[in-house]
Amino acid sequence: MQPPGPLTAALTLTLTLWAALGAAEPLRFFDCGSSVGNISIVDVSPCPSQPCVLHKGQTYKVNVTFTSKAASQTSKAVVHGVLAKLPIPFPIPNNDGCKSGIVCPIKKDQKYNYINALPVKSDYPSIKLLVQWELKDDAGQDFFCWKIPVRISD
Repeated sequence: MQPPGPLTAALTLTLTLWAALGAAEPLRFFDCGSSVGNISIVDVSPCPSQPCVLHKGQTYKVNVTFTSKAASQTSKAVVHGVLAKLPIPFPIPNNDGCKSGIVCPIKKDQKYNYINALPVKSDYPSIKLLVQWELKDDAGQDFFCWKIPVRISD
């Protein structure tokens, strides 16, 4: 019996990747007031199902695709953990959207991919909460605002 040829190996790899991607459920998010933008996609990786289980000591990749409805010279991210309707600031390594995959100035009617990291510190409590992530323009309005349920775990 001969080993599989390159075409067979590539096809097997492609089918395996499709199966793995198909097993993950799409990330559902709540738009909490994107006043000067439209969100297309919110991706937190890895988060194969919801609520997203965030393990202490790990960092998660956040990628948001949105279309701007306004021009802005700058953009600033603001992240909160929301527990019992109380927003608690959630520090991220870089809150400058212009250094997070976006080329500034931001132009009206342009599509952008915002990319950042969500570190989960080891000293965070094991708890269920909502993560609320906003990207604000020069005037403090939200290009995007989304929430997802998460569970912080050991």
